[in-house]
This record gives sequence, structure tokens and C-alpha cells, in this order.
Amino acid sequence: MALDKTIVARIATLARIKVSDSELESLAGELSGILAWIEQLNEVDVTGVAPMTSVAHMKMPMREDKVTDGGDRDAILKNAPQEARGFFAVPKVVE
Repeated sequence: MALDKTIVARIATLARIKVSDSELESLAGELSGILAWIEQLNEVDVTGVAPMTSVAHMKMPMREDKVTDGGDRDAILKNAPQEARGFFAVPKVVE
């Protein structure tokens, strides 16, 4: 499917992308090449091929869901840039 400058300008308008007139011709060629590649992929016979989301079939590791106390507060607060009365101290954001 070959695209011309008017169709590319319309696509750019719909996508709210500002494209100068000098770029329209080169974009038309690039988009036509992409669409030709997609048309070529549509010719491949995929009957019997299950859809996939990744090339590697894997199951995500799961951990046991259990309630914890969050660890040691003093050890966690050692990572804080500032600490005040057992809490993380952060700068005031409301004036």
C-alpha cells in the first residue's frame, strides 16, 4: 500500500504530530515501506500456531504471601538521609 503526501499529512494531523511539508515525502516512503513489510508478514501461514506474548515460555516465580512486620525499624532507618523520632524525615512540601 503506497501512501502519498496528503495521506501522511492527514495521519500526522490525527496523531497531533507537527510535520513540515519538506518531511512529508520521506515519511510517505518510510510508512509505505512499513506497510509493505506488514503485508508481507500477512502472507505467512500461521494456522495451528498458538499466539504468544514472549518467545520464551516461562512461569513467573511466586513467593509465599505472608504478613511480616516489615523488618527491623532501626536497620531501615539507617538508610534514611534524615530521621526524626523513629520516622523518615522529609522536607516540607506545602507552603
